[in-house]
Amino acid sequence: MKPIITHFTDDDLYKFTMCCAVIDNFPRARVRYAFTDRDGTVYPAGFAERLTEQIALLEELVITDEEIDFMKRSCPYIPHWFYNYLKGYRFNRRWVSVRQDDEGHLHVDFKGSWADTILLEVKVLAIISELYYRMTGQAATLDYAECYRRTCLKAERLLEAGCVFSDFGTRRRASFEAEDTVVRALKECSEAGGWDGRFVGTSNVYLAMKYGLTPVGTMAHEFVAAIGGMYGPQMANHLAMECWRATFRGALGTYLYDTFGWEIFSLNFSEDFANLFKGLRVDSGDNREQLRKIVDKYRSLGIDPRTKQVIFSNALDTDRAIEIQRFAREYCQPSFGIGTHFTNDFEGIRPLNIVIKLTAAKITEAWPFYNDTCKLSEDDGKHTGKPEVIARFQEAINWKV
Repeated sequence: MKPIITHFTDDDLYKFTMCCAVIDNFPRARVRYAFTDRDGTVYPAGFAERLTEQIALLEELVITDEEIDFMKRSCPYIPHWFYNYLKGYRFNRRWVSVRQDDEGHLHVDFKGSWADTILLEVKVLAIISELYYRMTGQAATLDYAECYRRTCLKAERLLEAGCVFSDFGTRRRASFEAEDTVVRALKECSEAGGWDGRFVGTSNVYLAMKYGLTPVGTMAHEFVAAIGGMYGPQMANHLAMECWRATFRGALGTYLYDTFGWEIFSLNFSEDFANLFKGLRVDSGDNREQLRKIVDKYRSLGIDPRTKQVIFSNALDTDRAIEIQRFAREYCQPSFGIGTHFTNDFEGIRPLNIVIKLTAAKITEAWPFYNDTCKLSEDDGKHTGKPEVIARFQEAINWKV
């Protein structure tokens, strides 16, 4: 079987930055993750076996000197000791268990050192997505010339509207070729010039290197979720921001705030953090309502929200991004991370609605038990975790009270 992932840095930047912060702050932490298919997809017979084979092939991946040199140039905020870790890093199939149940539903679980397993999520999601289309025969119908054309049309509209945007589409792409085509189209279209907006890069480090772009991204929910499991959700954001500050010294200053909802984050978002971080990322909830809360918070701290960046990344498409741009530009510096709409928009193809979320953590391997954690979403019905854990965390932080 040919490997689907053939480059170590065919991954989102935020996995590397979080891995660095984990080693720096929680070097002995251990975690568990679980795969969720929100649509309950029935996968083809034998899918679990093929996926297991692809995960085993990850063991052959080694970061190259070219990749390290690119990251050193493009990501000066990452301390150089981290690249020594990456040089010695090897994936291990024993961190992952895969099975299909009698109905064909897919179950994937991860367990191990947080610093090791953190680099699996995006790669495994990308493998699952591409493998699904291969095994169902849909991969043969993917029209990459049409994908390039569609992407250029989307880019032109976004650029004309003044949108600052990037590609966030690795996790649920139809294939590597799909994201490669998208990034090439976005770059070539943006270089035509004369636009009010800007294409600022891609979350995919390898494709950023291939096309001479800036790799973009900071962090994901799992960083706060793990800390919430180890220490409790009330102060998880405070501890996460302190750790991020210690590792990156004020760089990488966009914070993803909604792991446990706005209200508990807002209580932890004191003036020093508000001044330190360049902005916030909106990844769930109603965009207008979330922006209003952000603006009010900054103003309550005596900070002009127009000096702050707000990144919108919640299931965006071209129309939604342009709509947000029109109302948000008066209040902040809006920008947009667009994923599946770019990398899995093909005629007759339905993108998989799949995620991998951290579900439990312990601060050291010496602990005999894990502490469960969860993700609370501002979108109804999108909480992730065991129902009893979700209820416990909601009670602890007086959810929506």
